Formats: sequence, structure tokens, C-alpha cells
Amino acid sequence: MDSSNKIHLGGIIKQQRISLPLTLQQLAARAGVSASHLGRIERGERFPSAHILQKIARPLGFEEDELFTLAGYLSPQSSKIAEDSPGYGGERLDPYVARILAQEPIEVQRAVLGILTILKSIAKGLIKEGG
Repeated sequence: MDSSNKIHLGGIIKQQRISLPLTLQQLAARAGVSASHLGRIERGERFPSAHILQKIARPLGFEEDELFTLAGYLSPQSSKIAEDSPGYGGERLDPYVARILAQEPIEVQRAVLGILTILKSIAKGLIKEGG
């Protein structure tokens, strides 16, 4: 594992933690992992084991396989979004859109799905107002 992957994964974990917002100590308490160990992971000084990733996935709002894929424990599956996840707003994505989106980093995938969910709820609101 090269150091850029350690730093990349650590940065994603830190970014997600801050966006929740959770302190390092809060995440450590929820995950049952020491704050010092999490800090080293976030800084890219340590690479988390699968066991640690499993413990921190849920408190961060990730599915386990998302972090496992980012860590390199699982290989990315281009059809995963279309086949395994509900997509956005409880509906499945078009398979072509899912394939294209699966090629993007997980944070881009989350952002796009979030935007689609918002747009769908806006559209439903407009239909109710007009109908």
C-alpha cells in the first residue's frame, strides 16, 4: 500500500467525520476505537485494518463495502450502484447512469445522488402545487 492511498483514505474518513459533524473523540467513542489511532489513520500515518474499517463505517454513515472498496480490500464493481443500492429517493438509477457514476470517487457519487434526491423532491412539490 503506498502512502498516497493511506493519505487519501484518511482524508476521506476525516472529511466525512467533520461533515457530520463529529469530533475525533466522538467518532472514537461511537466506533470503539482509540482517538489516537483514528488520528493517525486520518493523517495517513497508519492504514486501518478491515476490522477497524468495519467499526468506523456505520458511525461515519458509510456502508462497510464503501470503505472496504476505498481501502482496496474490495475491487470496485461498476454495476454495484444499479444492482445493490436503492439509488436515490428510493428508486433505482438507470443502468447507464449507474455505470458512469460508479467510475467516479465515492464522494462524487454521494453528492450526485444527494442532488438527484433534492431535485426529485422539488419536482414532486411542484407537481402537487400545480396539480
